[in-house]
Amino acid sequence: MALEQHVREYEVDIMNLQRAIQLIPGELIEIKLENGASLKSKSVIISTGARWREMNVPGEQEYRGKGVAYCPHCDGPLFMGKRVAVIGGGNSGVEAAIDLAGIVGHVTLLEFDGQLRRCGVAEKLFSLPNVTVITKALSTEVTGDGNKVNGLLYKDRNTDEAKRIDLGRDFCSNRPVAEHRLAESSTVNLSNRGEIEVDARGQTSVPGVFAAGDCTTVPFKQIIIAMGEGAKVSLSAFDHLICSSAPA
Repeated sequence: MALEQHVREYEVDIMNLQRAIQLIPGELIEIKLENGASLKSKSVIISTGARWREMNVPGEQEYRGKGVAYCPHCDGPLFMGKRVAVIGGGNSGVEAAIDLAGIVGHVTLLEFDGQLRRCGVAEKLFSLPNVTVITKALSTEVTGDGNKVNGLLYKDRNTDEAKRIDLGRDFCSNRPVAEHRLAESSTVNLSNRGEIEVDARGQTSVPGVFAAGDCTTVPFKQIIIAMGEGAKVSLSAFDHLICSSAPA
């Protein structure tokens, strides 16, 4: 709210309740809106952020905020001394498990594949005494007592056997995914994780189109980093406008 109030002190139009659905490059970059209207500009900054990838299993939404969490850095201290589970053995999952192991009582990492994908850091994970790694595990349900999480159900993909992990009261999942629906409909290059590829100045593959924050390939999805990236690409867009309007 404080940021919005600050913006309103300047000649900035804020259009609430509008969804941008397509970006069309050109001498003037066009942004099409879902309601049929469109905007044209000499430069555009995409800052659509990211959301946490959900497991889409029974109990997840019911216990969201009651033991189901998505950020080990933000919520880890709330799990102190508890038994927690981390879903996913990619970069984020392995790093989350290592981070949480120094705070919680015990961490169980469940990975759908047959091995962890962050090989270099996985050695550190396996050396921790309070971490259990389960591969070829398909999470099927988050369980609870109506007020808080008390376990996780999963299927052993080797045997098809249904199994349960008692978690006391807490459960942690950590897999961010960029909100890139606008970028998908555009010509900007995306990484294999769906993030908008940017250079050191926040420039995308389309001249005049910049991107900042968690929707980009910039590492570490943190608010303070996204704020700094926003300031940087604003200056980059300003430089672009100066150069594009300079006489030949």
